[in-house]
Amino acid sequence: MTEKQKMQKQMLYDANYDKTLLEERARAKDVCYDFNQLRPSQTEEQTALLKKLLGKTKGEFCIVAPFWCDYGYNIEIGENFFANHNTVILDGGKVQFGDNVFIAPDCGFHTAGHPIDFERRNKGLEYAYPIKVGDNVWIGAGVQVMPGVTIGNNVVIGGGSVVLKDIPDNCVAAGNPCKVIRPITEQDKEKIK
Repeated sequence: MTEKQKMQKQMLYDANYDKTLLEERARAKDVCYDFNQLRPSQTEEQTALLKKLLGKTKGEFCIVAPFWCDYGYNIEIGENFFANHNTVILDGGKVQFGDNVFIAPDCGFHTAGHPIDFERRNKGLEYAYPIKVGDNVWIGAGVQVMPGVTIGNNVVIGGGSVVLKDIPDNCVAAGNPCKVIRPITEQDKEKIK
């Protein structure tokens, strides 16, 4: 079994020394570099590079530079997707975003993790667990989403949160670790925040 197959099966795999994975990451980083060097007004060129990089795009989307990812092909974005400056997606595992997802600056989505014991970690072994973000989600500035997390539909994640566990539908969640603060209700349609 190849290291890439192990990665895709959520097993421990060699991310640091496997030639195929190193080459795939280098290609993705080159495309990210090219994207990040474009002028903000070069929207057509930006879109073309992102469609080349990402595994699946759907309709209208906008990612504001700088943007970095590991492979690109494991990222799927829905309709009306927006990611602000400094979004990082470590996509050894699949990262799926639904429709109408808004991501504030300085957010990270990290499918990659490492063994706690130093012997295996020092050998370059890691795992990659998928991340899924539902529809109509707003992720505040500086949020970090960890391996294996699912964020439901109609969710707001407060700025600075570290999301370690799944978040259910229709709620506001925040904190480190991130936890549900309250449900989203009809009264929220009458408020500014």
